[in-house]
Amino acid sequence: MNNTTPRTDPRVLRTRELLKNAVVELMEEMNVQKISVNRIAERAKINRVTFYLHYKDIPDMLEKMADEMVEDITKVVNSEDAGNSEPGEHEDWPVLENLLKYIAANARFYKTVLASRRSSIFSDRLFNLIADMIAARVEKKERPADASTVAIQKDVAVWYGSAALIGTIIAWLRNDMPYTPQYLAKQITSLRHQ
Repeated sequence: MNNTTPRTDPRVLRTRELLKNAVVELMEEMNVQKISVNRIAERAKINRVTFYLHYKDIPDMLEKMADEMVEDITKVVNSEDAGNSEPGEHEDWPVLENLLKYIAANARFYKTVLASRRSSIFSDRLFNLIADMIAARVEKKERPADASTVAIQKDVAVWYGSAALIGTIIAWLRNDMPYTPQYLAKQITSLRHQ
């Protein structure tokens, strides 16, 4: 029995990419509430009916785009390149660097959906993903029983770490990425270890 997943028709992938690009373009120009299926179809140069073959409505499309974003980021941070660091002080640096490189490579999309304040679904999903990653990291950390430092509640550490990282990424995007992903990853990692 073959356990491979079915391959999606390239025409379907192309149409979805056209629709996604159209939505991103429109989000650059206006609030998401003002975007209509007609505008998306016109911008994508497809028939309105074709839109409905792929999505129920605009919120459904945004949900699926956010799901795809989370899936793509998860693949990036779980890739072999990201996990090949030596244990130690800066073990998260390669993961963060890969994430920032991916965001930089898709800067138009991320600048629009995260930094433009057009729709919160993308930043909410990214926050949840990063919060889960930080929670897993916090759980792995072991504190010595005689630690003289004040114990930090797990949820506070997750909230703080997630908000700080997402805020930094958004500010980096809004300022047209003045630092390379490598440099920013090193800076963020260094901040976390001070």
